[in-house]
Amino acid sequence: MSYTSSTSIAASPEQNLSFEESTFRKVTWRLMPLLFLCYVASYLDRVNVGFAKLQMLQDLKFSETVYGLGAGIFFIGYFLFEIPSNIILHKVGARMWIARIMITWGLISGAMVFVTTPQMFYVMRFLLGLAEAGFFPGVILYLTYWYPSHRRGKITALFMTGIAISGVIGGPLSGWIMHSLPGVFGYAGWQWMFILEAVPSLVLGVVVIVLLKDRIRDAHWLSEDEKRLLESQIEAEQSGKEHMALGQVFRDGKIWLGALIYFCFVMGLYGVGFWLPTIIKTTGVTDPLDIGLLTMIPYGAAAIAMILLGRSADMYRERRWHIVIPALLGAVGLLFSTAYDHNTLLAMASLTLAAIGILSTLPLFWSLPTAFLSGAAAAAGIALINSLGNLAGFVSPFVVGWLKDATQSTNTGMYVLAGSMLLGALLTLAVPAKLVNK
Repeated sequence: MSYTSSTSIAASPEQNLSFEESTFRKVTWRLMPLLFLCYVASYLDRVNVGFAKLQMLQDLKFSETVYGLGAGIFFIGYFLFEIPSNIILHKVGARMWIARIMITWGLISGAMVFVTTPQMFYVMRFLLGLAEAGFFPGVILYLTYWYPSHRRGKITALFMTGIAISGVIGGPLSGWIMHSLPGVFGYAGWQWMFILEAVPSLVLGVVVIVLLKDRIRDAHWLSEDEKRLLESQIEAEQSGKEHMALGQVFRDGKIWLGALIYFCFVMGLYGVGFWLPTIIKTTGVTDPLDIGLLTMIPYGAAAIAMILLGRSADMYRERRWHIVIPALLGAVGLLFSTAYDHNTLLAMASLTLAAIGILSTLPLFWSLPTAFLSGAAAAAGIALINSLGNLAGFVSPFVVGWLKDATQSTNTGMYVLAGSMLLGALLTLAVPAKLVNK
């Protein structure tokens, strides 16, 4: 929509558009670097257990099934507190609640150093999920306070490249720590990894308290004209959305369809996230540092693809096929990775295709529910979809771990994940295009 500044009543359409673009550019530069860094830290602390596995299983005598269950049990705690957390954020504001989430998960992630038994492993992973619950859906909800739907595809993709960048940074970092620090002060390499990689979350939690603003009105760095422009666009969009009572969210078929689609895609995400180092090791690469450097390739390519596809979806205001095509590419990449599991070059090419497809579906998926939900219903609906979908984070590593113990190969698990990506693509086409192509 166009907007006329109070300081330039006779502004031309071109001037209005320029003012609008500069305003959103200012918002993006103020909000997104911090939120992006927070998500990098979040995802790093969530999946660095995949690197710890390379040493921890041998040190602690854990089986693949114990690892898979412990990696996945994170999402049980995540599931239980997700909806309450997002409703609290909607009521008390993002600044203090996101900071609380980050500081508590940083402390618990660092405490993983004390794990010695499977039971302790399960408890600490459960508590980590409980602590982190609400961060991701909280940020997705927070972005709806600042950006209308036709701008959120690119912005959500920019935010969610944190997943890919955490792989680009975290892989080599985790590999270097585990390669270089074993035995320092009596701690194993995997223990040092948990200690050092918890620090960014603690620091960023404090930074969030200082820098993040809850609402447009609170942003001292915006002029009054800029605030009114943003508020008018958000209010106009809210008036066109479906307003439902909180209880209706749990009975809405679109919410449950969204949760099922997201479940399918998260199956692929955490299959790659928790098992990528192991798959690379299977091809014959053994040094943790070399494995870490190789993980940069699929994650780096995925980061570029996520941004380009997010821009394309916003430009054409088309959502469904921008999700379906990457999901199918992800399935193909997973299948090819099983065919070349003893050839490092071809396996890496396949895993790169899989990462591009799987990671690109995620930010584009969130353009679906945020296109038709608002207010408290958005807080609850986004949290419900995310919590149910992320139960796949429990199912995926457990199933892959169990199948690996049963078959002595990750191939069968990759077939399951590829099938899940295919199902998610088909279910996406069941979402009415007129509802989400805005």
